[in-house]
Amino acid sequence: MTPQDSRFLQRRRLLLLGAAAPALGLAGCGTPLPLGAPDPASDPVAERLLQHSADVHGWSAYRQLRDINVRYDGAWRPIIDRIQPVVVDKGYRGWSEERLLPQAGVVAQAYTGPAGRKHVWWQRGDGSAARPGEVGVWFNGQASTDAGVLAASALVAEGYGLFLLGPLWLAGRGLVAQRGGTERVDGRLCDVVQVWKRPGLGRVALDRVAVCIDQGSGITRRVRFTLEGYSGTQGAVAEVDTFDHARRFGVLWPMRSYEEVVHPLRLPAHDWHIAGLDVDRGYDAAALRGPEFSGAAAAPARTVAS
Repeated sequence: MTPQDSRFLQRRRLLLLGAAAPALGLAGCGTPLPLGAPDPASDPVAERLLQHSADVHGWSAYRQLRDINVRYDGAWRPIIDRIQPVVVDKGYRGWSEERLLPQAGVVAQAYTGPAGRKHVWWQRGDGSAARPGEVGVWFNGQASTDAGVLAASALVAEGYGLFLLGPLWLAGRGLVAQRGGTERVDGRLCDVVQVWKRPGLGRVALDRVAVCIDQGSGITRRVRFTLEGYSGTQGAVAEVDTFDHARRFGVLWPMRSYEEVVHPLRLPAHDWHIAGLDVDRGYDAAALRGPEFSGAAAAPARTVAS
C-alpha cells in the first residue's frame, strides 16, 4: 500500500465515523457533556463566577446596546464540510454580515459564497413546543421550507451569539449553573462553569455549555457545548476558543476564534475573525427579516483595523 493509499483510507474512515456517529447512538457514550440527568440545583458560587466573567466582558455596557453589527471572515477546515454539509453549507460560506438585537434574542446572518447569498433570521423562543423559536432561511432570495436546513440554521445562529458574547449571552437569564473543576486553555488555568442552557442552541429545549473562565483575568477563553438542535449533530460536542480580545464600545470582543468538534471524534472545524464591528444603528427587528437586510441594518459593518 502506498502512503497516498494509506492517507486516503484514513480519511475515508474518519468520514464514515463522523457520518455514522448520530445513528450509532454516541450521545450517551463517553460524552463530556451528558444531558440525560435532571438539571441540578444551581450553585451560587458558579453563578458568581459566570456573572464576574460577564462583568469583565462589559455587562453594564452590553445591557445598553440596542444592536450589534459584525462582519466575519474565515475558513472551514477540510473534512468537516463532508461530515456536516447542512451545517457548514459550503456553497454559501465565505464572509458574512451578522446583526444582533441582544435584548430580543435575535440573530440575523447574511452569507456570501460561491453559490450566492444565504440569509438567516432567528429569534429565540422559550424551548417549548408552543414557542420553539422563529427561523427563516432564504437562498438567493428564495425562502426555504426544508426542515433540516431550518433547524441547522437556527442552531448556528444562536451558537454565533454565544461565540461572540460568551458569558454575556448566558448571564442574567436564570440558567442553572454548576462548578465543573478547572482546565487549562492556551496555557491559562480556568475555572469551568457548567450551564444548563434552556432553551438550547436553536429550536431545542436544552443544551449544555461549559464556560472556561480565566482565573487571572476573568475572561471566558473557551465555550464547549452540545448540539442537540439539529438531528445530524445530536450527540456531538464542540468547543470554541477565543483570542485577541479587544474592548470596543465598553464590551470585550473576541477578535479571533477557533472551533473544534471534540465528540464523538476530534476534528478541527473552523477559524474566523471579526473584520467589521459597530453598534447602535437604531433599527428594529423588521430590518433583519429576509430575504435581505434593509434600512439602517443594510450597510456593511464598519471595518476594524487588522
